[in-house]
Amino acid sequence: MENAYILPSVQLSVRQLVEYAYRSGDIVSGFRSAAALAEGTRIHQSLQTEYGPQDEREYELKTGLDYEGVRFLIEGRCDGLLHTDEGVMIDEIKSTAGTLPEDGDMAPVVHWAQAICYAYIYALDRQLDEMRVRLTYVSTTTDERRAFVRVLDSSMLRDTVLDAVRLYAPYARMLIQHTERKLASAKALAFPFAQYREGQRKFAGAVYQAVTDGAKLFAKAPTGIGKTMSTLFPAVKAIGEERLAHLFYLTAKTITRTAAEDAFRLMQESGLHMHSVTLTAKDKICFQEEVRCSKEHCPYAEGYYDRINDALLDMLGNETMMTRTVIEQYAHKHRVCPFEMSLDAAYASDAIIGDYNYIFDPRISLKRMFEERKKQTAVLVDEAHNLVDRGREMYSAAMNKDAYLQLTRAYKSVNTGVHKAAKAVNDWLLELRKSLSQDGDGARAVETAEIGGGDLFADNGDGSAPERANMPVSWTTLGNGQAVSQAMPADLITLIESFADEAAQELASSSDGASAAGPEAAALLLDTYYAAQQLTRIAKLYDERYVTIVEHWKSEVRLKLFCLDPSHLLRQAGKGFRSQIFFSATLSPMPYYIDMLGGDNEQDYSLSVPSPFSHEQLEVKIMPLSTRYRDRDRSYQPIARALYEMVSAQAGNSLMFFPSYDYMNHVYEPFMSLLASEPTALSIRTIVQTGVMSEEERESFLASFQAGSTESLVGFAVMGGIFSEGVDLVGDRLTGVAVVGVGLPQVGLERDMIRDYCERSERSGFDYAYVYPGMNKVLQAGGRLIRSEKDYGRLLLIDDRYLAQPYNRLLPAEWRGYTVIRVNSLN
Repeated sequence: MENAYILPSVQLSVRQLVEYAYRSGDIVSGFRSAAALAEGTRIHQSLQTEYGPQDEREYELKTGLDYEGVRFLIEGRCDGLLHTDEGVMIDEIKSTAGTLPEDGDMAPVVHWAQAICYAYIYALDRQLDEMRVRLTYVSTTTDERRAFVRVLDSSMLRDTVLDAVRLYAPYARMLIQHTERKLASAKALAFPFAQYREGQRKFAGAVYQAVTDGAKLFAKAPTGIGKTMSTLFPAVKAIGEERLAHLFYLTAKTITRTAAEDAFRLMQESGLHMHSVTLTAKDKICFQEEVRCSKEHCPYAEGYYDRINDALLDMLGNETMMTRTVIEQYAHKHRVCPFEMSLDAAYASDAIIGDYNYIFDPRISLKRMFEERKKQTAVLVDEAHNLVDRGREMYSAAMNKDAYLQLTRAYKSVNTGVHKAAKAVNDWLLELRKSLSQDGDGARAVETAEIGGGDLFADNGDGSAPERANMPVSWTTLGNGQAVSQAMPADLITLIESFADEAAQELASSSDGASAAGPEAAALLLDTYYAAQQLTRIAKLYDERYVTIVEHWKSEVRLKLFCLDPSHLLRQAGKGFRSQIFFSATLSPMPYYIDMLGGDNEQDYSLSVPSPFSHEQLEVKIMPLSTRYRDRDRSYQPIARALYEMVSAQAGNSLMFFPSYDYMNHVYEPFMSLLASEPTALSIRTIVQTGVMSEEERESFLASFQAGSTESLVGFAVMGGIFSEGVDLVGDRLTGVAVVGVGLPQVGLERDMIRDYCERSERSGFDYAYVYPGMNKVLQAGGRLIRSEKDYGRLLLIDDRYLAQPYNRLLPAEWRGYTVIRVNSLN
């Protein structure tokens, strides 16, 4: 008996099918609020409650259809399956803030096609000769309804579906052919280097095992081991063996995205055929001088949906690595928006390279990432130590009183609703400032209430945390115009929600850019609206891991819902993915990062790879000099002398890292004086990082570090800045690094709140808030030095705390053969 031939297949939703086939027109920049989206959901649910007892809501449908040698597996859910006296009817509900269609012929084709596809599947399954199809439109602003019904026989239903499939078929065939080549090439792919570096095979094996087991892995792997390839290669191999279908490679900085692109390029040169897309922020990739996504202002928005299918077919059919440059090339060719094209390409791709926020930020994450796809996707998080503070930032929200005061004035005679809502928020904050300060300027703050007898983190008496989002708000004032509460000001959130509703209506009515309040007021309203949306969004997440912080000075009040511990929300954001790999050269101490990144120290996998480089490659010296704030004035001259002797003793390029720009500038002056007054046989040139540097200036800074130069270059930079991590200056491009201080974050209210919270939750508060984040900056800065087996360098650590605990035990093993020196013995 001959083996039956199995048709190649594609699986897609009804919505995917019809939107690809019939979506048309422009990118519409018309304002659409989150409230409108929520209103759409409410309308759907409200109409569904009116269905009869025999009717069914969110009815699941699926079928298979063969077309020109391809099997289409189509599935979806209709809003309603109604049993009427005239027969079974599919109901598809559409809500809109715009004008409702006058009749069925004016309804968009894509809406009819979606409902007809559901009807076809149901009729086919039940062998019905005809079906009734209803489109129900509801206005989100007036609640007006209009419904249009069509009665279609089975041949008409089938013809509609076949037409959609016919239009989708070229794209389906391209995907099938690509998938066959992808799987075969990934399975056959060999490691793209002659051999693994020491420890690299172990790291890659751990990644493969985590992906195979559907687990989380936390990996500390030293700089220079090839972390990017060590994670991407095993993930690609897992795709080749169909243990995985997709992957995300997430980074915090552009330079590490480039490393991922380089790794894919190497694998491609070794035979890999896989679609990868690099996502670039809209404001960076936009072709226009001003980002205004409407046909009136952008030719790439006009008719976007008329041209995007051909554009994607062209790019996906001819390219595998879709970098920013490639996307821009095809976007120009087909006259489509490059940002929207990159998103559309991402959903069709095997690998997505982008920022953390595409997965972890609730404002930006890829909303169309279906749960089924997530189950087949691995998330690789590069430089994962950055995600702790980025997580706090993503899950916090702040507001300023001044914005509401300006809006109160700007919209007084323009929009009564916006004026009153903004005034209510402004008045609430004004009253808060008065209650927290005797004279209203924050100069003499008095304590208006204590929590739990002065304990900000008091519990209910049984060890459990109170319900903070619903408890009465009482403030602990801390002086200097600062106050905190463990409770969320729910009455303020209610006022802000009302403001957001009024602002949304005003913004929607003036979405063409014309506003009676003027362009500056309209821009402020938009910015304040988005800030209000973020505040109300974060308010829904508020629990014992949050505090509310208020700072007031002069007439200004700033209120912040501050996330003390992002671990729970990071865990929730990553839920559903097959595997998550968190890796960094400085994921140390490991238990701290597993804890703060939402891991489980008992269940999740962890790995620490020793440095593959010999101790002879790195000379480490510690100069025990206090760099504490109280001692800084006395430290400038000795540090300048130490750096001068370091660079004058031996030719080469060096980077000097400081805890702040102010400290750096205070040392730079006496350093330059030494260069002038005590000339050396070496030619020494300096370059200094500034607070604001363009992309061209950053590239120029790094390009200055060249091997084989006749002069020595000394770069002055800031720890934790753009040059202290993710920078590869291999070989003689960098031969010396000095790190001044232990990198502790500036002492402040937020860090103190983190410390107190961690102490209460039985963690080491000072270490979690200050020591571990600070030492991470030190390790990153020092890690710029040895990047390959051929690198040699000198590392100078300046601070007496490096000889004390816990700082000393946090030094990596390869730094522990240090020499303790005095300033006059540096040579």
